[in-house]
Amino acid sequence: MFSPAAFKFLRDLKRNNRREWFEARRDIYENELRAPLRELLEELDARLGRIAPELYGDPKRSVFRIHRDTRFAKDKSPYKHNVGFWVNHRDLGRGAEQIHGGAGLYFHFEPGASMIAGGIWMPPAPALARIREALAERYKTFETTVRTMRRRFSALSEEAVLQRLPRGFTEDHPAARWLRYKSFTSHRMLTAAELRSPRLPDTLARDFTAIIPFVRWLNSALGLPPATRR
Repeated sequence: MFSPAAFKFLRDLKRNNRREWFEARRDIYENELRAPLRELLEELDARLGRIAPELYGDPKRSVFRIHRDTRFAKDKSPYKHNVGFWVNHRDLGRGAEQIHGGAGLYFHFEPGASMIAGGIWMPPAPALARIREALAERYKTFETTVRTMRRRFSALSEEAVLQRLPRGFTEDHPAARWLRYKSFTSHRMLTAAELRSPRLPDTLARDFTAIIPFVRWLNSALGLPPATRR
């Protein structure tokens, strides 16, 4: 669970995004955010060992850095005002930097905008092509996974959808709706009460269970099989 101090730190950081401010309060970040985030991931990973053993979260490597990459950004603010982690397929490695390597599970803590999500965000062209090939052949099973996840999660994000079908597919294709997508993600917002509850690991495990069939479908399209044990 996250304490009121964790919420306050992130809200204050948004208004005071400076290195000297952060360093003067680093102990708050370490104790109220970084440590609980790692503990949460460790608890969730234990449950994933039973729910989806192929998905692996490493408390040391799956957590995103709070430092922003400002090399090519106009905004040179050094820190994000959120924390989170990414859990992916064990065949891809265990680092948060592997977010484009396959479908996985995401946790995002930001006061007023906290959420969990699943899927694959803007896959590179070779991976997208493989997903589209699988959609063309197995769109019915894909639709089943989408219906399953809608019990707890949103519809697929439409942040990147083509106006026209990609080359090689006709408008009358039965999977035409899905073939237009360039990104395959779904999310659920989290309340402050859920984030402050000691039952947060149970909440995440329950909700992620609903989206894991969707994640597994995407990973199978990419040649990343499910597992029955670790």
